[in-house]
Amino acid sequence: MKVTNTRRFALLLAARDSEYVKKVYGGYFNVFVAAFGEEGEIWDLFRVVDGDFPDMDELDNYDGFVISGSPYDAYGNDHWILKLCFLLQTLDSMEKKVLGICFGHQVLCRALGGKVGKAYTGWDIGLRKVRIVDDFFRSSYFDKEKGKIPPPSDLSIIECHQDEVWEVPPCAQVIAVSDKTSVEMFAIGDHILGIQGHPEYTKDILFNLIDRLLNNDCIERGFAEDAKFALEMSEPDRKCWERICRNFLKGRI
Repeated sequence: MKVTNTRRFALLLAARDSEYVKKVYGGYFNVFVAAFGEEGEIWDLFRVVDGDFPDMDELDNYDGFVISGSPYDAYGNDHWILKLCFLLQTLDSMEKKVLGICFGHQVLCRALGGKVGKAYTGWDIGLRKVRIVDDFFRSSYFDKEKGKIPPPSDLSIIECHQDEVWEVPPCAQVIAVSDKTSVEMFAIGDHILGIQGHPEYTKDILFNLIDRLLNNDCIERGFAEDAKFALEMSEPDRKCWERICRNFLKGRI
């Protein structure tokens, strides 16, 4: 049982901090807390990519968990990925709130019985218009706030991935799609939510990531330049995405 009324959340960090994010933001942990955290909450960091996991007997002390993106494959068999899958299965059985972002979205799908793999259409980097196809989800996550109206069914989000969900887990509902990816969001009940895009990313973080991918020969120069140009011309709907994630994690549905 929880020993305090203070809300407590955990970030399961599946990536190592880039030099840029460390310099500008102090690490990805601060990026996530700024996007999803609220005053009076406690947020803990577990670097699962380095084998740092929460104790199983302390899971009930948390109100929710967020799984970050990662350069690793969600379908890989690294020890920490398999351990993460077991943890996610446990959290699902406890009906704990779990929000998966990018890699987190994919590994959450895998752990709960879905299928993930390389994206059939290759890399998706930049801004992507995502269409929320579940009207109940859309109204539930926005109408509960007084004075607020549901957002447009199409929302722009920052994307950076070459893997994707092929098939959602049993009992999962596809919440959003795009012209690039058939499962941009999925949910199971009111405790599991996966988002393929990055609601926590700022444009400068993606610009730096594009440069690193280009320098590592992961993407072609023309592709990188096109992604940057498109990113300069428009903005993601960050406030709406942050509200979706916060309302989900805090149970405001």
